Amino acid sequence: MLKTESKDSKKPYDMAYNGHTSTLKALLEQDNQLYKRPDENDRLLLHWAALGGHEDIVTHLISLGSPIDHEDDMKFTPLILAATSGRDKIVKILLNEGANVEARNFGGHSALQYAASKNWKAVLVLLLAKGADVNVADKRGATPLHRAASKGNAEIVRLLLEEDNIVIDKQDAYGNTPLHLACEEERLDEAALLIKAGASLTVKNKEEKTPLDFCKTRAVAQRLQAIADERDEEKESSSK
Repeated sequence: MLKTESKDSKKPYDMAYNGHTSTLKALLEQDNQLYKRPDENDRLLLHWAALGGHEDIVTHLISLGSPIDHEDDMKFTPLILAATSGRDKIVKILLNEGANVEARNFGGHSALQYAASKNWKAVLVLLLAKGADVNVADKRGATPLHRAASKGNAEIVRLLLEEDNIVIDKQDAYGNTPLHLACEEERLDEAALLIKAGASLTVKNKEEKTPLDFCKTRAVAQRLQAIADERDEEKESSSK
């Protein structure tokens, strides 16, 4: 059976999302349980305020005691929602209040994965500074590096590669590395970054294909191979 709510019962959540601070505060004073009452999708006012990017409402709800890591019916926490929408100021507030940086939704997606996928640099930097797992994998085995490489988010790829414990050639459920996906999506700048950082051109996925097998043209494959050759030559020269 589908969950239904009256128009009036939805109003507070709309207010939280749209930033109607004074009106919402008045309602909260009238009903001291409102801040912890979920809507039809198990979202609290804090979820909606975080998604809408309203610092004053978020701060007020936290001061009232709103559960900071409450999960909605798809296991989205306020932090994950703030990250999906690029609300870096909200992300900072939630992290400083102790929000779980490793929380994941039903798909296994963390806040860091959404920041990497959607190219939210400021959010990504905040999450990494709080110790977010740079190699976190979703239910299909994809890491933030997989997502950033496939989307063509070069600056995100660069930031992730700067992390000491990054696993460059981590394979997803299909055996693809971030370089496989970069080549498949013709993300040449991202592919070059990965190769220069040490990504393998010979690792095979479950279909026995290497990253270069995904290149659309021989010229692109040759270009990427040349970058790898130059990398290896420099490494060999520096070791002498």
